Amino acid sequence: MIVPTSSSSSSRLSISLAKRLILALDVQDADTALDLVRRTRGAVGTYKIGLELFTAVGPSIVKQLRREEVDVFLDLKLHDIPNTVAGAVRSAARHEATLLSVHASGGAAMLTAAQGALSGQTTVPGGSSTQLLAVTALTSLSGRDLTAIGYAGSQDDVVKRLVGHARAAGLFGCVCSPEEARMVRDATGPDFAIVCPGIRPKDAPPDDQARTATAFEAITAGADYVVVGRPIRTAPDPAAAAARILEEIADALEQASP
Repeated sequence: MIVPTSSSSSSRLSISLAKRLILALDVQDADTALDLVRRTRGAVGTYKIGLELFTAVGPSIVKQLRREEVDVFLDLKLHDIPNTVAGAVRSAARHEATLLSVHASGGAAMLTAAQGALSGQTTVPGGSSTQLLAVTALTSLSGRDLTAIGYAGSQDDVVKRLVGHARAAGLFGCVCSPEEARMVRDATGPDFAIVCPGIRPKDAPPDDQARTATAFEAITAGADYVVVGRPIRTAPDPAAAAARILEEIADALEQASP
């Protein structure tokens, strides 16, 4: 099929199709990361730098990827006192990150400080503004795990409360599992971005993820972006694997269009 270049649904955030697919660059060096970008660029428009790559290489990797003319999701899951997180957010904006994650469980004051730190620093040269995403409950955690940690209520209750804090602070969106995407979309409406990790092709192993879905299922449930790592990174042909997932996204958006 011919894959469209943008969403066909007016109820979705205006995001180009390829940028809805986020490839997790969970590798240990810049050369491997850049090779993956160059092999998959086109089918993938956004690349995630997590703790593994950021710790190994440092913040220079953000600008290296930006020079490849792709969007960068700096997934550091910032969680500290408000002043410390605000300073880290300002630094991430200067490094030209497109998306940046903070933990919603850091609390209302931390989220407000994080969003406030972007004031006057949101323009990324040659790209879009730095936007904040609030991480709700990690996809590696089951409902039982959340209870053991000390969260009250069901899995959905926990995520809904954390999303409420993120919206009140004015954040761009949240990170949640595909299992909560529909509930979050119903609670927030169309203008709040939903990013879903834990994406696996049908019949693929869940690895260390507890709450997973296919890209089609996540987008149909209301996700704007999906994060995929090992199913693309370890594929014999990463570009072909990415293209198949992108086609799932396109099919889901077409089905969701009015």
